[in-house]
Amino acid sequence: MSIDIVVLSFAALIGIYVAANIGANDLANAMGTSVGSRAITLKQALWISIIANLLGAVLAGGHVTSTISKGIIDPTLLTSEPNKLMFGMFAALISAGLWVHLATYFGLPVSTTHAIVGAVVGFGIISVGAGAVSWNKIITIAISWVISPAAGACVAGGAFYFAEKKILSARDPHTAAIHYAPALIFVVAMVLILSFIFKGLKNLHLEIGFFHTMLMTLPVAALSGLFGRRWVRWQVHLKCSVRPGQLGMSPVECVFAQLQVLTACYVAFAHGANDVANAIGPLAAIFSVVKTKSVVLQVEVPIWMLVAGGIAVGGGLVAFGTRVMETIGRDITEITPIRGFCAQFGAATTILICSRLGLPVSTTHVLVGSVVGVGIMRGMGTLDLRILKNIGLSWIVTLPFTLVLSMVLYKLLTIFML
Repeated sequence: MSIDIVVLSFAALIGIYVAANIGANDLANAMGTSVGSRAITLKQALWISIIANLLGAVLAGGHVTSTISKGIIDPTLLTSEPNKLMFGMFAALISAGLWVHLATYFGLPVSTTHAIVGAVVGFGIISVGAGAVSWNKIITIAISWVISPAAGACVAGGAFYFAEKKILSARDPHTAAIHYAPALIFVVAMVLILSFIFKGLKNLHLEIGFFHTMLMTLPVAALSGLFGRRWVRWQVHLKCSVRPGQLGMSPVECVFAQLQVLTACYVAFAHGANDVANAIGPLAAIFSVVKTKSVVLQVEVPIWMLVAGGIAVGGGLVAFGTRVMETIGRDITEITPIRGFCAQFGAATTILICSRLGLPVSTTHVLVGSVVGVGIMRGMGTLDLRILKNIGLSWIVTLPFTLVLSMVLYKLLTIFML
């Protein structure tokens, strides 16, 4: 067996390991509010995650990726020494995978993107020097630790305030929920379609202007709202009687549970389109170096890598995702379908707005902030501050931990292999 086959096989195993950890943490926290509120069961979440995530990875995933993940390092500095890039990507993948695995074990939702960025910075510093690192990128990540959760908390908290005043406090909450259902479905459909075009399909570079996007979005959202009331009534009748049904939900909770199913499908698709690249990008770079014996600035990602990555992410959620889902959906604050809907709607809206404004945000951080925002509106006593403190520390530690571990692994690899 040639050394190239050994290297490629090892790289593929590491890439699948990282992808599985991304599913166990990143995708798990994205589905946590839906499962925690009982809008969907764990089994349904698993199937939605695997199918929608795989579709997102294959149909809208990054088929071309930059050799140096996330644009952290100037790639021209490594063109004469391709082996450095290969060992660096090995170190980055292993470091990010181990950190996300450790965080998942403790049930802590962390940003896998930040883990990969920290690991790439680590091997970049030790291989080509600190001057080659794009430190502005690192500063924007540090700023996002504050912007992401604060923005998510504001939008989700506002959504919950509206739901509480207009629906929960109404004389007949069920009638009020049906009354507002068309407007709610219109807004949810509009946010999901815009997010789908601007975030979920961004790798396809469709280049549709904002004006034309709105022209397409508004009629579809309006039709969704128009027929949504009947759909919601049918679903509520099907799954919940006037008294709490088999799922233990009141009819008004059933209304919001149906809306959460829509957001759960979108979240899983967008995750596959955007975050599978965190594991597949470095893997594609290693394959490129082994095959061409050179550093290529842009590499094609084979379809089988996207398929394998999408399946591994879904498999990771199945195997290890329970702990993180419990943290998001139960431990921070008690989540019901209404609170879960407000948190997911707040997160999706915040990510859409911040992306259009060019502000750096982490999906994980926004979602945690949204759950906290809903909890704050119910009263600070409803939040588990010990859990929040642990989550905050894990966010701060992510970057330096993966940075240092990547430096150590890169040094060991180059000592024994070069």
